Amino acid sequence: MLLCHFGYGKHGPARRGKRLRPQMVMRVALGEGAPLERALDAAVAVEIFHNYSLVHDDIEDGDRLRHGRPTLWSAYGVPHAINAGDAMCALSFASLTSASSVLDGERVLAMLMVLHEAHAIMCEGQSLDLRFESERHVDLTAYHRMIACKTAELFSASCRLGAHAAGCSDAAIAAYGDLGRAYGMAFQIQDDVHGVWSSADATGKVSGVDIARRKWTFPIAWAIAQPPSPSRDAVASAYAQGRPLERQEVDQVIEALERLGAREAAQSALAEQLAVVERHPNRELRGFLLGTFDLAAAAR
Repeated sequence: MLLCHFGYGKHGPARRGKRLRPQMVMRVALGEGAPLERALDAAVAVEIFHNYSLVHDDIEDGDRLRHGRPTLWSAYGVPHAINAGDAMCALSFASLTSASSVLDGERVLAMLMVLHEAHAIMCEGQSLDLRFESERHVDLTAYHRMIACKTAELFSASCRLGAHAAGCSDAAIAAYGDLGRAYGMAFQIQDDVHGVWSSADATGKVSGVDIARRKWTFPIAWAIAQPPSPSRDAVASAYAQGRPLERQEVDQVIEALERLGAREAAQSALAEQLAVVERHPNRELRGFLLGTFDLAAAAR
């Protein structure tokens, strides 16, 4: 089943993606002057761990497809998919312990704690995301807390693992963690924008799918936080129904968001997070991370 999830052999083609998290591990370490070998085990651990979270996320969200292919639970059933995800989680930590062949034991123990703590925080974020689906109101503070836990934490952990692999100081490790967290927040806000306005051909996400499922994304939380108006009230009223929305309702919500300027507000929030990335002294890493965003489109 693991071969199926990753798309190897007869289950191909292999899954798409930039492997952002393992790249962050390795690029941080290389940027700090460490040989690549010191970061490889952590990079492998992060990638396997991320995919474990995707398997469980697909189950909890009821998603039958990922990158155009059946998810594990839809192909093999929920029990087998849970078991496969759990196996990936175990393999990720086993991979990280292999770093003891190139790093001292105390450093590896600290890295294991980084990943364990990220795991717990991500579970909190997923719990919040699931709970929000039945909430009639979610404010921006709660939204930011949810994405900081669910999405940004593993990016932060990836950067910290790379800094640990390079033997950085506690202050430098914390600074890399802040960089990864800011990137993760921007990453999720951009994904929220794609979920409302982008085409499936461009991003793999169908326009309005998050709204149809009544997901609490940045454009929605921001819009409802605005002063009362016909457009703001239209969004709030649609989400207050506490059920999935029909296509016509989705289109009405998108039109209301556009009138309010929710897309521009999201791009402003995204730029605020990326400013943290732009200030980091690791020039090579900074350039790579900023290059993963369509900044020209964000400015439109």
